[in-house]
Amino acid sequence: MHNEIALLSTIAVGLVFALAGGYIAVRINLPPLVGYLLAGIAVGPFTPGFVADRHLAPQLAEIGVILLMFGVGMHFSLRELWESRWVALPGAIVQVILATLLGVGVSHLWGWSFGTGVIFGLALSVASTVVLLRALESRNVLASPDGRIAVGWLIVEDLITVLALVLLPSLATKLGAEPSAGGVAAVSSIWLSVGHTLGKVGLFLALMLVLGARLFPWLLSRVERTGSRELFTVAVAALALGLAYGAAQLFGLSFALGAFFAGIVIHQSDVSHRAAADLQPLQDLSRHCSS
Repeated sequence: MHNEIALLSTIAVGLVFALAGGYIAVRINLPPLVGYLLAGIAVGPFTPGFVADRHLAPQLAEIGVILLMFGVGMHFSLRELWESRWVALPGAIVQVILATLLGVGVSHLWGWSFGTGVIFGLALSVASTVVLLRALESRNVLASPDGRIAVGWLIVEDLITVLALVLLPSLATKLGAEPSAGGVAAVSSIWLSVGHTLGKVGLFLALMLVLGARLFPWLLSRVERTGSRELFTVAVAALALGLAYGAAQLFGLSFALGAFFAGIVIHQSDVSHRAAADLQPLQDLSRHCSS
């Protein structure tokens, strides 16, 4: 019976625990996010009692991140994001390098292999998008210069992570995996992987800026003219989730990155304020899932 209603039980019990955890956290002067995180632990596999579906829970969390990043994107313009490049780009790169080196050093003290240390360091170098954005929102600094730098920093980190995931299989031998075909062929494979990934990222951005900037605002305007509020909300949610899914499946990007750039495109629309307002309840609800 539980398997037949796994989605319903995961959402229902998860929200109940999130409500209880968030309320307790607020009562003791802590951010609600702390309560949500503890609620996630409570319904996880390492605590007694109810255990959320291990396959559905990560997908629900991904939906929360998608809607969150889509909403953040609708508060940004490309010009504002581009202005933060002189801090966000070098800052994120230096952070990733230092965190990776730290991970390699610590793992060496623990007796781990070099390859394991690199992966451990890369994992340490990536900040939590949900936690950081929630902290910025709670302090009302998301749209400030510091907030724009922080969001740009996250975007650079996301792109570095995409490249790292593409390169790891090609670099597996050098990181301690079983040897395979090497030499010039291995080097060529690495450069081809990098070029292929950068090409897909460039193509996605070009399509969003050239085609999406015209098509999606036009589509939302047409739906708004129908006078149906429900249909407009469905259109906004469909764009957020559909573009995030398409970015991941067709271009190899993360769901969060695809949703963020989709939000930036919608920001240029005349109905962007209404889109943000209609999506706000879904974003608030999904944040509990992403926590």
